[in-house]
Amino acid sequence: MPVSAAYIAVILIWSTTPLGIVWSSESVSPTLAVLLRMLIAIVPGWLIIKLAHIELPWHKQAVKVYSYSAIGIFGGMLFAYMAARYIGSGLMSLVFGLAPIISGVLAQKILNEPKFSKTKQLALLLALVGLFIVCFDSVSLTSDSLFGIASILCAVFFFSISGVLVKSVELKINPLATTVGSLTFCIPMFIAVWLIFDGSLPVEQWQARSLWAILYLGIFGSLLGFIAYFYVLQKLNASTVALITMMTPVFALYLGALLNDEVITQNLVIGALCVMSGLALYQWGGRKRTKVSVTS
Repeated sequence: MPVSAAYIAVILIWSTTPLGIVWSSESVSPTLAVLLRMLIAIVPGWLIIKLAHIELPWHKQAVKVYSYSAIGIFGGMLFAYMAARYIGSGLMSLVFGLAPIISGVLAQKILNEPKFSKTKQLALLLALVGLFIVCFDSVSLTSDSLFGIASILCAVFFFSISGVLVKSVELKINPLATTVGSLTFCIPMFIAVWLIFDGSLPVEQWQARSLWAILYLGIFGSLLGFIAYFYVLQKLNASTVALITMMTPVFALYLGALLNDEVITQNLVIGALCVMSGLALYQWGGRKRTKVSVTS
């Protein structure tokens, strides 16, 4: 696969995933929707591994990677689906854009990475101001938005801490093997959550749009999206990959307004610009100064 095609695929999949989550939860309970999505993803994943003779290791280090990855998949997805009933897909994608900054904060504590420079501290402050503006605007629109925003923030936290923990394990493993192994850990937990909080199958209430969204998320969002992302991560530098988190919220906001009649207010636009500016400053701020100091 050409790198450019994989790069575009990641942008498209990540941009459409929040809307797919919202649609899949319209007539199917969130716990069942995410469970079905994971089941749909793991079946072709196992088939590809068998047919392509890809190694799926189960030694101690591999299990650690799967379990750490499962934290992000289970916690991130569960809370994202909970949030989908209270906030729009564009807002979900925008908040998820904060993942690189949150990961940086967690990496300081878990991986003992250097503390943020003043530039990155400013970037964090700018992103938080933008988030506050967005939250204030959303909460004023509906009384349930606060719960939705809290849920998506929990999702971002689990997604971020999962990535940091995986980074702490020195192990090279096929991206598809990591995905399938992690899903194998996650699915029993998703089944347990569904049985505890729902446990029903009201098939007569299910709508076609929800079912198609679940199918799309299972194949593209949970399987092909991960493969394309890890492929891009291996082929391109980090700054180019970081552009994905800058672009997907913009496309997600547009798609939410176009296809799901989501309201884009002035405060949402201002808050989004602050968040995106914070992300840009976090990724690229201070690089010129660092380069000069090295060469001097």
